[in-house]
Amino acid sequence: MTSIWELPDFDAHEAVHVVEDYKSGLRSVIAVHSTNLGPAAGGTRFWHYAQPQMAITDALRLSRGMSYKNAMAGLPLGGGKAVILADAKRTKTPEMLAAFGRAINQYNEQYVTAEDVGMSDMDMVEISKQTKYVAGLPVSDPNLAGGDPGPYTAYGVYLGIKAAAKHKLGVDDMRGVRVAIQGVGSVGGGVAKLLAKDGAILILADLFADKAAKLAEEIDAAHVDLDNIMTSECDIFSPNALGAVLNQQSIAALKCQIVAGGANNQFATARDSQILFERGILYAPDYVINAGGIINVGLEYLGNATVDDVNERIKIIPQRLSDIWKQSEETNIASSKIADQMAQKLIGR
Repeated sequence: MTSIWELPDFDAHEAVHVVEDYKSGLRSVIAVHSTNLGPAAGGTRFWHYAQPQMAITDALRLSRGMSYKNAMAGLPLGGGKAVILADAKRTKTPEMLAAFGRAINQYNEQYVTAEDVGMSDMDMVEISKQTKYVAGLPVSDPNLAGGDPGPYTAYGVYLGIKAAAKHKLGVDDMRGVRVAIQGVGSVGGGVAKLLAKDGAILILADLFADKAAKLAEEIDAAHVDLDNIMTSECDIFSPNALGAVLNQQSIAALKCQIVAGGANNQFATARDSQILFERGILYAPDYVINAGGIINVGLEYLGNATVDDVNERIKIIPQRLSDIWKQSEETNIASSKIADQMAQKLIGR
């Protein structure tokens, strides 16, 4: 049996906690990649994994991404991530969330959680009954940071897509730019609505086809099957679902000039980023373009932040991407590797 230390995605993580609470049925992994810049912040993913080992790999990859994301966003936070292993029916109970909150609490701010796939702000409320190390809580004042991070992630991805279109396509607005969006949940759906207002030509797909079809009708977009979205003729492919969609085969089939989306860990392997670069496709590093959500909940946790504070930080994302692309072109190194180098320097790795 392979140990955690031998896993390809174990990157000198400071801690990996495997949690099980028999009474509630909780099974969870909490991965802390780095606390060099502050407490390890990152959301909790509630997901059904075919194999438990996949949950550990997911937590390792996501927590490393959070270290890089928080560093590149200029937040005084380290990187961590948690996954809760759901059963096939996605059973989630208050008792399970309470047990998870107690687990977080015993690590004494080593890890600070928030929402991710499968979790809501009300889930954060349940967790907060057991620990103060949680963000993404509902806010009564609409001017304050906090609450659902999805719309903030969507806003950052939208700004990043516009920056990519300007850099690669030489356009100052999105009218007539063809964007294929994979996943139309909180993030992808928000991106689609923002781009539709700008006059972009949109193609939508989602695991839940009826959701994509409904949104397509609402914003006058096209709708295709999920199996066909990555091979759609477009200017920009925007992955906004789960990760590892970019592999040797799928990259070869892309019919776009840009990949820019909010999904985490978009490359299946490290080699795939080089394959995309060699195809001449501009790539927006995921943890840079999708930082809007953690900026929101991070500033909420740090205290006394307003929505204006959050949006001002999110508006810096396009410049960070432009700096990465410029250095990539100057050095002939893939943008994903340039971003990694920048982030590693910031966190002292």
